[in-house]
Amino acid sequence: MVEVATRLFADHGYHATGVAEIGRAAGLRSGALYYHIGSKEELLFDVLRGHLEEMRDNEEAIAASEADPVEKLRNLIASHTRTIATRKDEVKIWVRDAEALTGERARELQEIRERIQEAWRTVFAEGARTGQFRTADHALVSGALGLVNNLYMWYQPAGQMTTDQLSALFADMLIDGVRAPSRPARAARTRATKQPNRSRRGG
Repeated sequence: MVEVATRLFADHGYHATGVAEIGRAAGLRSGALYYHIGSKEELLFDVLRGHLEEMRDNEEAIAASEADPVEKLRNLIASHTRTIATRKDEVKIWVRDAEALTGERARELQEIRERIQEAWRTVFAEGARTGQFRTADHALVSGALGLVNNLYMWYQPAGQMTTDQLSALFADMLIDGVRAPSRPARAARTRATKQPNRSRRGG
């Protein structure tokens, strides 16, 4: 049932998909359909919860691991990329239709989403605290997540790059961008800024 609803919601949108259409696609009559689901909103909740819980569980475990912050960030990117690439329909539905959820369902999924973001913030903060990352600014964390989240719009599994290759590319780009300079490099820059201006005036 969830698989059928995922396909229909992704193809046509939550609001444009009727319960009867879901039942027909699943081979169920309306009475039998409501035996399996309480409402269409409950079905939307079930569709969206899976990929968010997968992200939360995997990425909180990575953030809590004993790995180096750089390796943690690489693992976060790999885990997030795999989930987005293999759950493109669910991500598409989340972006387009999550506002249809109300009450406790909306609050529960928002809490899961916030815990995913917190796992990333924790890793960036650890890297900044240990001097491996130059910053843990909120904008950087949001930008890193946005880069991977947008995969659902363009990634094709049959394309030239596998998800592992793609996540490695993203990781190299993000880590190179956020990594703090080495101590010798920082010292060299500091010395350079302290050098007096020895340029000659005149000819």
